Amino acid sequence: MEMPDTAELRRNRRHAILCILGASAAFAVAAACVKSVASRIPTVEIVFFRSLFVLPALLPLIWHAGGWRALRTSRPLGHVARTAFGLIGMGSAFYGYSVLPLATVTALGFAMPLFLTILSAPLLKEQVGPERGAAVLIGLCGVLAMIRPWETDGDLPLGPVLFVVAGVLCWALTMITIRRMGQAGESNVTIVSWFAIGGAVVSGLAMLPVWVTPQGWEWPFLIATGLVSALAQMLMTEAYRTGEATLVAPFEYGAIFYTTALGVMIWEEVPDAWDAAGIAILIASGLYIWNREVVRRQG
Repeated sequence: MEMPDTAELRRNRRHAILCILGASAAFAVAAACVKSVASRIPTVEIVFFRSLFVLPALLPLIWHAGGWRALRTSRPLGHVARTAFGLIGMGSAFYGYSVLPLATVTALGFAMPLFLTILSAPLLKEQVGPERGAAVLIGLCGVLAMIRPWETDGDLPLGPVLFVVAGVLCWALTMITIRRMGQAGESNVTIVSWFAIGGAVVSGLAMLPVWVTPQGWEWPFLIATGLVSALAQMLMTEAYRTGEATLVAPFEYGAIFYTTALGVMIWEEVPDAWDAAGIAILIASGLYIWNREVVRRQG
């Protein structure tokens, strides 16, 4: 007979994986909204509007969680670290959308599981088995197939690429910070709300010297960036709060499918054979981990 704690662990893992798949789809939509306005609106201003328009979407959740009491925290320094790492990661991605193809920025983001796997062992004391580690590395090979660093005549500018990669490292640290606060009992609503508040304040001050007034057609994209990001943030935070970081992270690979589809439909960024191979590898690695960690454990 299956032990109750094992059944609960399996349910938590299934819940976390489904949450991160939903978050990946929502983030892809938000990324497309950012790319639509990033050529004219400064990055820090987009970050501000993203954080600002997230807040109204969070108000019902805050109210349902107990009103302003939901903002009480015993981990203020954790929220400061999560805000700092999150803003750097978000800003680097938003900047990347303005100068790189949508799918390329997403692909670069998939170096995060490698950073996360390396950092989770010393910082979270998580056990990373050889099969899970191999699946993450195989997924990274899919990323490399898309970026093709061996092509010396490629048209990807090195500076923006390195900046996005630095932001990816900050995203890994963000996930670890979220996991630590979740283990300490911090709620999903509290974590997401303080990031939105902190992000709005910090980016609001930083954008003042570079402010550009949005045109009429840009407002829907800025508003949608915030609202859709609120949903994505809640799903992502719930995933990392309830599941092991090294289990959840590979399923963010699903975003490459969504962003590739949006890139083709809106900007005619058609993937070539290498891109298609990379996407197949990324999806296969995620499905393998799903089968190993959830399906096979039902037996």
